[in-house]
Amino acid sequence: MLEDITLKFEKALKKVTGQGRISENNISETLREIRRVLLDADVNYKVAKTFIDSVKEKALGKEVLASVTPGQLITKIIYDELTELMGSTQQELKINPSGPTIILMVGLQGSGKTTFSGKLARYLKEKNRKVLLAAADIYRPAAIEQLKLLGKQIDVPVFSIDGSKDAVKIAEESIKFAKESSLNTVIIDTAGRLHVDENLMNEIHAIKSKVNPTEILFVVDSMTGQDAVNSAKAFNDVVNFDGVVLTKLDGDSRGGAALSIKSVVEKPIKFVSMGEKLDSIEIFHPDRLASRIIGRGDVISLVEKAQSQFDDREAEDLEKKLLTNKFDFEDFLKQIKMIKKMGSLKSLMSMIPGVSSAMKNADVDDKQLVKVESIIQSMTKEERSKPKILNGNRRKRIARGSGNSIQEVNRLIKQYGEMQKMMKKFSGKGGKKLLGNFNNMKFN
Repeated sequence: MLEDITLKFEKALKKVTGQGRISENNISETLREIRRVLLDADVNYKVAKTFIDSVKEKALGKEVLASVTPGQLITKIIYDELTELMGSTQQELKINPSGPTIILMVGLQGSGKTTFSGKLARYLKEKNRKVLLAAADIYRPAAIEQLKLLGKQIDVPVFSIDGSKDAVKIAEESIKFAKESSLNTVIIDTAGRLHVDENLMNEIHAIKSKVNPTEILFVVDSMTGQDAVNSAKAFNDVVNFDGVVLTKLDGDSRGGAALSIKSVVEKPIKFVSMGEKLDSIEIFHPDRLASRIIGRGDVISLVEKAQSQFDDREAEDLEKKLLTNKFDFEDFLKQIKMIKKMGSLKSLMSMIPGVSSAMKNADVDDKQLVKVESIIQSMTKEERSKPKILNGNRRKRIARGSGNSIQEVNRLIKQYGEMQKMMKKFSGKGGKKLLGNFNNMKFN
């Protein structure tokens, strides 16, 4: 995610790191490089110019402190300006205090509206909202069936009218159905086009007028860069939407849409969607993405992802096993399954500060987790709990059963042995104190 722009930002900032003092020359050189980085990332030209002018003014103005190095100063100012550029703070989804909350999804065809509608329904259901999906995309073949399939996967009802070619009526009737069924949230999936046209805009405007949505979300493919920004502006001029959803952010290495859209359209990014799984939806945090762009990672999101997969009892059991050096292959298998739920290895590693540049040419393959999982699953229960009994014959059987080579099985067992040695350092009072200190850390 945003790999290209992150690497280029890190390279540009290195030019001023280590300079003895701040001068117009060393800052100007860095800012010229960053301006090129922004334009290469398909950031709007006016946005890039305003950004650079603002950074330069603050770097050479009264905010300069003698105790701050040029590298620290520029990095901090750029971080603050990137955060401001993308909206400063997280923007919550509006909830109707009386009556159902109605969320109208708009955007071009292929932006991922229908899939995101399902993701949002799942997300809101986990927040104890009673959700109804409304299938108002009457033009795209199989759009209604796709929404029904998504609804079935997340156990959320889908409202549709068989044979109807009236999207406005479907939207209206879905609200009535929600009220009758005591459902407090309606997500209306509307039709898109391959381009902005009058018929599309008229239909969306008519739906908006009839259902009076609590929130209108514009869904856009972040990988389309300036095209995303231009279509957002066209939609906003007609329907005046409330927020933006950036889809396919995991495949966007440049970041032009993420950095430009808020400034051009003056509407906040509220959600980002990464990956095809229905749980791959995140609230947009401008400060966290800014931190990732300048190569400082996103530790808070990483911790939140980990916390979402561990319940308190599991965490406590794991800690006890670590402290008593009783962590076996069964526990190892559980951790692998939890890591897989958190996302791809590359995306998780990119949240760790300083890892982006180190990973540039690294082969981070999620298939390795699958391979390790298959080896452990080919062990008997006794072998998982007592790895010392894994002799030559057992290892050959495990290799055949998992479809791996004997060398790969030996490598995993060796790595496990090395991990066991490390864990011995955590056993006893010293380790307990160290783990306790980690568990009590505060993330602000």
